[in-house]
Amino acid sequence: MLTRMGDARDWGTGLPLKANMLGKMNRLEVHHIFPKSQLYKLGFARPQVNALANFCFLTKDTNLNISDRLPDDYFPEVEANQPGALASQWIPGDPELWVVDRYAEFLEARKALLAEEANRCFEDLLHGDMRWLTGTVATPPLEMPAPVGGIGSEAEEQELTALNDWVAEQGLPRGQIEFDYADPGTGTQKAVFDLAWPDGLQRGLSSSVAVLLNEPPEVLSLASAAGFRCFTAAHDFRRYVESEILKEEAA
Repeated sequence: MLTRMGDARDWGTGLPLKANMLGKMNRLEVHHIFPKSQLYKLGFARPQVNALANFCFLTKDTNLNISDRLPDDYFPEVEANQPGALASQWIPGDPELWVVDRYAEFLEARKALLAEEANRCFEDLLHGDMRWLTGTVATPPLEMPAPVGGIGSEAEEQELTALNDWVAEQGLPRGQIEFDYADPGTGTQKAVFDLAWPDGLQRGLSSSVAVLLNEPPEVLSLASAAGFRCFTAAHDFRRYVESEILKEEAA
């Protein structure tokens, strides 16, 4: 039986997400259960990739450790180390749905689990008045605004991949392609940054950095407000790395 919403647990630590966890690596992040990079390779469109049923919340440390592994690879490991942690975030228990070829079926199964849990919570809040859940009371549709930004073409993706490879050749950490930026207060996904280093190119020493190609002003504004140093051209970013980051490391 699934746990209540307040009992959702992190897949790395096994601790409740509602726990007061300290430290930068323990802050909550939106995690794609099936990684974006794998889904895009198979031709899934952005609305399918960013479907609500493909999201969960994990600590930053756990999110980084999972990286772009597929569920049929990391779910058995999670269940072995933290029994019940998958069910606490409403993951379908059938391992056959954990493979990428069954992604569409996984989404439908998880939607049903999330709706079932939401209805239980609403029933508690409404003290048994089920009219809201049966449709006898009209309610406005709930619409979640789609995040803005993201890679717009194959050419952009190739340019960003080449830029990321160049960074790695300099002995620096790779950035996150199509980084999901979420509101730190609500966890709501607000934007997708093309290529980002949320912890900086020198972790803990340099500022957060984002490369945003052909993005609207709204994305640039969100990134700047979140403390990211933004570059709208690859050559400007390379100049920054060479003149500030590499020069500082060589000093």
